[in-house]
Amino acid sequence: MSDIPVPSSWCEIHCDRISRNLELALGLVPAGVEFCAVMKADAYGHGIGRIVPLLMEQGVSCIGITSNAESRAVREAGFTGRLIRLRAATPQEMTGALVDCVEEQVGSLWAAKQLRRIIRSGGQVSGIHLALNCDGMCRDGIEVSTKAGQQECRELLDEIGTHIVGISTHFPSNEPVLLRQSAALFKQQVAWTCNNSTLKRSDLLVHAGSTLTLVSGEQIETDMYRCGAILYGIVKPETGFRPSIELKSRVVHLGNYPMGATVGYDRDTMLKADRRLACISIGYAAGYNRIAQGRGAILIRSKLAPVLGKISMNSIVADVSDIGGVEIGDEAVVFGGNGPNALFPEAAIKQFGTILADLFSDWGLRNPRIYRR
Repeated sequence: MSDIPVPSSWCEIHCDRISRNLELALGLVPAGVEFCAVMKADAYGHGIGRIVPLLMEQGVSCIGITSNAESRAVREAGFTGRLIRLRAATPQEMTGALVDCVEEQVGSLWAAKQLRRIIRSGGQVSGIHLALNCDGMCRDGIEVSTKAGQQECRELLDEIGTHIVGISTHFPSNEPVLLRQSAALFKQQVAWTCNNSTLKRSDLLVHAGSTLTLVSGEQIETDMYRCGAILYGIVKPETGFRPSIELKSRVVHLGNYPMGATVGYDRDTMLKADRRLACISIGYAAGYNRIAQGRGAILIRSKLAPVLGKISMNSIVADVSDIGGVEIGDEAVVFGGNGPNALFPEAAIKQFGTILADLFSDWGLRNPRIYRR
């Protein structure tokens, strides 16, 4: 008798698709430009430990993370290359990440002083990336378009300038006109920084540009693209990128209910005819968000079954009256599947009212993961 718990719902991770997506992505990177694979949110919910080896197979030499747990998981997966944090960090995080040789991002004088204290106390900092706030992100970069920001930047450079190995930003928009505007401004800000310090442009990794920048068709000046979404098939399906995750559950109950019966909490839905309903073992606790009420459908036996009533914590109800042969234990596909009714990006975005990066990271962190080659 197996002691492995049977999952109520689960994510199937297609490793072959990730490898192919990476191959296609690397083919888009201009010659001489580096590629940083972003492993935020445990590799967008896919599991860092299983994804990093796929990156190493194709020679990826730089990985971007946000948390110390992610940096540890990357190193435990055997990666020995460059590891960059893609957000500001607390002093405790900075200290804790020293063992994993994380290059920190700094965008304030306060953070620079914290890192300086760590260095003075013997901490071996692998490198520091100066984060600039370029054209509207206003997240964690220093604002050098103002006199006050310029003065702060000079003081920051006085503190840690000798340890800076890169300058970075994150573009707020990838709409062509705005992207060109941001890229030009970033170039100017990098030049100002170098002109007002001992930094040399030739010694720095100057990086900006995400997945959406890479596929925008615009040629921007950057030493490295930092991409996550493209690895998981979130963009450009027309060029061969495929979603790398599927979310599935099972039918756990079948029942016949009469016209006039109501479905779910608060009697949300009334049956207009006798219907056969299936209870599916997934709900908002596993990432089937309540916002899908009234507009959701799942795939059972390759046919779409509308979801009725309000979403419960651990179950949903689907109308299977028009699907023959449904049995308890049948697979119920929330995202993915095969055939003409497969539930892929457009359907998921419409149903859940959010982007795929949000859905993938949510589903993958909430559900057990099964890996397919």
